Amino acid sequence: MTTTAIATEAPVQSAPAGDPALIGVPTFIVGATALGLVLTGYVPAAAVGASIAIILPATGVGQLVAAVWAAALGESAVASVFGIFAGFWLSYAALVLGLIHGWFGITPEAATATQGLFLIAWLVTIGLLTLTTLRLPAAFTVLFVLVDLALALVLYGTVAGSTAATTAGGYAVFAFTAVGVYLFAGAVSAATGGKPLPLGRPVLA
Repeated sequence: MTTTAIATEAPVQSAPAGDPALIGVPTFIVGATALGLVLTGYVPAAAVGASIAIILPATGVGQLVAAVWAAALGESAVASVFGIFAGFWLSYAALVLGLIHGWFGITPEAATATQGLFLIAWLVTIGLLTLTTLRLPAAFTVLFVLVDLALALVLYGTVAGSTAATTAGGYAVFAFTAVGVYLFAGAVSAATGGKPLPLGRPVLA
C-alpha cells in the first residue's frame, strides 16, 4: 500500500501597499491648525489645553499609525519622519497636561524654563531632520524649515515673554500647515489615479 503525500504550499502573500501619508499628513494638518489657533490667540491664553483634544487622540495617534504603516512597507525614512512627529505631538500633549495638572512636580516658577527645554530639544531634533531633507524634493525642505521657524519664534516668545513672537510663531504654523495641505492634495491625487503635484527640485542634487 502506497501513500501519496500531497504537499500543500502556503499561499503567496502579496507585499502590502499604500501610502502612509494619506493618514499621516491630514492628521498632522488638523493638529497644526489647532496649535496655530492657540498660538495666535483664537482662545484665551489661559486655555492653552484647548488643542489637546485634537492633538492627543487624532494627531499623535495618527502619526504613530502612519509610522507603523510606513515601517510595514519597508519605508524606513518615512517611518522615521512620522515616528519623530508622533513623539513631538504626544510629548507636547504630555507637557501641556502635565503643567496644567501638576503631574511632573514642576513648580510654577519653573514652568517657563520647562517649556523652553521642550522647545529647544525639539528645535534641535527637527533642525537635524531638516538637514536630512536636502536631497528630497524642495517642498519637504520648505515644510521643515517652516517648522523650525515656528519652534524658534515660539521659543523666543516663551522665554522672553513676547506675545508678538508667539503670535508670529502661530502664523508660521499656519504656513507649514499650508505646505502640508499641498502635500496631501498631491498624495490623494496620485492615490486616486491622477498626477502627483510637482514638489520642486532638491536643494542638493
